[in-house]
Amino acid sequence: MAQGSPLPGWEGNPIILAFGACPENFDAGWRGNGGNHPTISKPEAKMFLVVVDIVGPTSGCLRDSVYFPALTSRDTSDLTRGTNVLQQPTIPMTGDGLPQPRVSYFAPAKTKNRGFAAEIMTSSDLKLQHDHVDDKASSQESGEMFTPKEASAIRRRIDLRLIPALGLMYGISLMDRKNVSNAAIAGMLVDLKLQKGYGYSLITLSFFITYIVFQPIMTIACRKVGPRLFLPGICLLWGGIIIGFGWMSKWTGMVGLRLVLGVLEAGYFPGCVYLLSTWFTKFEVARRYSVFYVIGSFSSAMSGILAFGLMQMEGVQGIRGWRWIFIMEGVITIGIALFAYIFIVRFPDEELTKPSFRFLKPDECQFIVDRLEKDRGDVAMEPFNLVKFLKPALEWHIWGFAFLFFCLTTVTYSFAFFLPIILKDNLGFSMAASQCLVAPPYAFAGILMFSTAWFADRLKVRFPFIILNSVITIIGLPIMGFHSNSAVRYFGAFLGVAGANANVPLVMAYQANNIKGQWKRAFCSATLTGFGGIGGIAGSLIFRSQDKPTYIPGISACIATSCVIVITVLIMTAYFKWENNKADRGEKIIDGSPEFRYTL
Repeated sequence: MAQGSPLPGWEGNPIILAFGACPENFDAGWRGNGGNHPTISKPEAKMFLVVVDIVGPTSGCLRDSVYFPALTSRDTSDLTRGTNVLQQPTIPMTGDGLPQPRVSYFAPAKTKNRGFAAEIMTSSDLKLQHDHVDDKASSQESGEMFTPKEASAIRRRIDLRLIPALGLMYGISLMDRKNVSNAAIAGMLVDLKLQKGYGYSLITLSFFITYIVFQPIMTIACRKVGPRLFLPGICLLWGGIIIGFGWMSKWTGMVGLRLVLGVLEAGYFPGCVYLLSTWFTKFEVARRYSVFYVIGSFSSAMSGILAFGLMQMEGVQGIRGWRWIFIMEGVITIGIALFAYIFIVRFPDEELTKPSFRFLKPDECQFIVDRLEKDRGDVAMEPFNLVKFLKPALEWHIWGFAFLFFCLTTVTYSFAFFLPIILKDNLGFSMAASQCLVAPPYAFAGILMFSTAWFADRLKVRFPFIILNSVITIIGLPIMGFHSNSAVRYFGAFLGVAGANANVPLVMAYQANNIKGQWKRAFCSATLTGFGGIGGIAGSLIFRSQDKPTYIPGISACIATSCVIVITVLIMTAYFKWENNKADRGEKIIDGSPEFRYTL
């Protein structure tokens, strides 16, 4: 056994961490907070990385050894030998049976003034075999520290703290970006002289210019600032912008405000996707995304009914009804941002050092970190490096996910912007009925969304359900556009809206399951939602005023993009299957981990 020097106490100077050495040319180092220097400079630090390196010829290493890092305390009253065993206790082996060159582990540390010794123990020391390690990992997952019931309660507490608040703010963001369509049929087009030309399209389009450009920057800002302050903060700011819309006298001023709104909202959706993906395991995340999106979509769908009610304030204080839509919805946005701040929590690795008020206890948070590390091995946050952040851009399938989301949001945004107008012009409903009839298709979408996400998580597969929802959309769109009966066309709207929106959480989960690493996750969240913004631009342009009342070109474009989704998913699934087979044969290591496999 090789043992490093005892670590000094936490008080006083920065800790100088020890390095061990063993006859097998095996070197172990303890490094602080994921940094590149073997020190911990903050006494309050509760987490540090164990970095294990093979530094010399490996011929002296026992091929059947299981290298097993652990913490050993000199004060055994609260930390006994072998406790705090890490969630990935075995070092992955190469094809010839030797350890991988570098493996990182995330381990807890005490903040009290005690001495610790770092140890590296082989299977000879601990009398462990691979099956024993697997048994321990299994028991840890099922709840060695917690019973299954207690573990479920911890996960439920995370659900309740994150998903309702994030979903509600997402609904507000959707409402605030598309309330121009409600204001349009409430008199804004006439007052701002937008009946002809591309003025209205420019108002809807301008939002997406900054929304796309600022995605990567705002995603990095979310990680740096922290979601608890960042997400409610930008929501508060864009609420003030929405109030400003109510006082615009020219449509060009509305374009300027929409550009600012795009900057602020650029950080919200990718921040939510990123945050949720860090708290849940691979096959828990689709259901959480679906509930998050259902809450958001339903809140957004209710905006039509809310807008109809606010229109009744026509003339109050001499202000037009469409202006009251913006003013009151801006006030509501600010109120919800302040409310959400109470509930939003930090990233899991941050919660270990800075726990949120009345959220998880330290041992509960450690349990969550352990199971996440066991699931995908990327809880530890690496220092930001621009080159490393942009490196995923070289992988074609990352852009495949983004392209899928572009096609998908082309359809979902076209419904969001134009469904009230289509119901009025194409289906012949009154203005009031059109505002209210937007909600039922989105309610049905919520049912389909959660059902397909639940089965996708249960079966641990994505592509069949993405194809299923796309086919539902393809069936619904021509019914909505071309049937002679208005009631049947409205049923087609149900299918079109439901199929397209049900695919949003599935595509998000499809991407989240097939990437590894914190900054790669951040980059991919930005590209996904950035291309979603490009889809928003397309969706805002395909239904043109000159095509009413049938809107045949717009409906045809939505059908075509849904077909492209099916083709793209089939191509990506075939590629992932091919890569998994190569990894199974030992011909390739995916994303630097011998255990990683793509989710189909």
